[in-house]
Amino acid sequence: MDSKKYMTPEVGRGCAFGYDEQGEVTAQMAEGCFKLHETPWLAEYPDHEQCDIFEVRFKNTRRSFYQNVNNLDLQVGDIVAVEASPGHDIGIISLTGDMVAKQMRRVGFNPFNGEFKKIYRKAKPYDIERWQEAIALEHETMIRSRQIAAEMGLDMKIGDVEYQGDKIKAIFYYIADGRVDFRELIKVFAEQFHIRIEMKQIGARQEAGRIGGIGACGRELCCASWISSFSSVTTGAARVQDLSLNPLKLAGQCSKLKCCLMYEYDLYMDARKAIPRIKEPLQAIDGEYFLVKTDILAKTMTFSSSKEMMSNVVTIPVWRVREILAANRNGEKVESIVGDSAPTKSDEPTYRTEEDSITRFDKSKKRKKKRNNKSQSREEVAPQDNMEVQADSEAPQADAQQGGQAADRRQHHRGRNNRFRNNRKPHHGGQGAEHKSEGKE
Repeated sequence: MDSKKYMTPEVGRGCAFGYDEQGEVTAQMAEGCFKLHETPWLAEYPDHEQCDIFEVRFKNTRRSFYQNVNNLDLQVGDIVAVEASPGHDIGIISLTGDMVAKQMRRVGFNPFNGEFKKIYRKAKPYDIERWQEAIALEHETMIRSRQIAAEMGLDMKIGDVEYQGDKIKAIFYYIADGRVDFRELIKVFAEQFHIRIEMKQIGARQEAGRIGGIGACGRELCCASWISSFSSVTTGAARVQDLSLNPLKLAGQCSKLKCCLMYEYDLYMDARKAIPRIKEPLQAIDGEYFLVKTDILAKTMTFSSSKEMMSNVVTIPVWRVREILAANRNGEKVESIVGDSAPTKSDEPTYRTEEDSITRFDKSKKRKKKRNNKSQSREEVAPQDNMEVQADSEAPQADAQQGGQAADRRQHHRGRNNRFRNNRKPHHGGQGAEHKSEGKE
C-alpha cells in the first residue's frame, strides 16, 4: 500500500481525502479546486511583523480570520480545527504573515467584540473522518430542505447547505425577494435533520459566487475567483462607456448587471471631462453639423450634416470642436468644420486569418465580393462567346471540305462501277457467240 492515496478532490472545500500507511483518514489541499483564489506575492519576502492571525477557508466563498493562541506551526494548506458556536469547525489555512493584515483591510473585517476566534489544533484523523461524513450529507439535506420549503409555501430558494465540521450544526443559504418568516421552517428542519439550524440570506451575486461558473469572457466568474465585496451597478455605467443597452449582453449569470461594468467606469468619467458638451449643432458656411457619436478614449467626435440620417459624416478631434464652438459663440461661421485637421480614419488591424477579423460579417464586404464575382463571370462569358463565334465561322469551311470529299468519293465509285460494267459486256457477248457457233456445227 502506498504511503498516501488521495481520491477525487472535494470542489467545495478545495481538498482531497485519502488514507495514510496506518489506514487513517487524511486530507490534503487541492490547488485550483476552491473559490476566491489568492496570489501570495509577499511569500518570497520575510514577514515584517510576527502575526498570529491566520485566514481560514471553509466551503466555497466563506472565509474568516482566527488567532493562533497555542503557537502552532501552521502553513498554508494545513487542515485545522477552529472555534465555532457551538462546537468546532474544520477549515484550511489560506493566508499567513503580512498578507493577512492587508486582506483584513481589503474586506473590512472586524472581529466580534474585538476578540478573534481561536485555532484549537491541527485536525486529527477523527476530526477529518467526521468532517467527511458531514460533507456527504450536504447535498441530500439541500434537496430535502427545498422540498420542505415548497410544501410550506415559502417564497424562497435554498441555494446551498454547509455542515459544520463536527456535524452538529448546518448553515442554510437562501435567496428571497422579500422578508421571509422562517420560524416554523427552522422547527421542521431541526426535527427532520436533528441539528442546529442557521439561516443566512444572500443575494444573487453571492449565490453565483458560491456556485461558480464561466463568464462571457471565457474566464472564471469574478465573484467566484476574487471579488468578496460587491458594489451597486447601474445602467448609467453602460451609458457612460457608450455600450449598447442590451439586457442579454449586460446581465451576468446572476441575472444582474455585470460587475465588470464598474472596472473602467472611473477611467471613462475622467476622460469625459475633456469632451465638450454639444447642445446645439456646429455652424459652418456649408451648413449645420449635428453630433452623431463621441469616442471618449480616442478624443474624437463624429458629426453629420443631417439630423435624421447619416450624410456627409465627418470625424474631427476634440480640440477642433472647441475652436468651432468658440467661433460660433462670437457669431462667426467656420468655412469647414474639418479645417486644418484632416478627418481621422480608423485603420483596421491586421489579423492572422479572416476569421479573427471583427468586421468579417459586414455587408459592404459581401457586396464587394458579389460585384467581383459578377465581373469575373462576365469575363468568363466573353471568351466563351469568342470561341463560339470562331466555331461558327469555322463550321461552313469544315462542311465544305466534308462535302467535297463526299463528292470525290461518289465520283470515284461511279467511275469504278462504269469500268466494271464496260468490262462485263464484251465478255458475255464472246461466250454467246462461241456457244452459237458450236451449235451450228
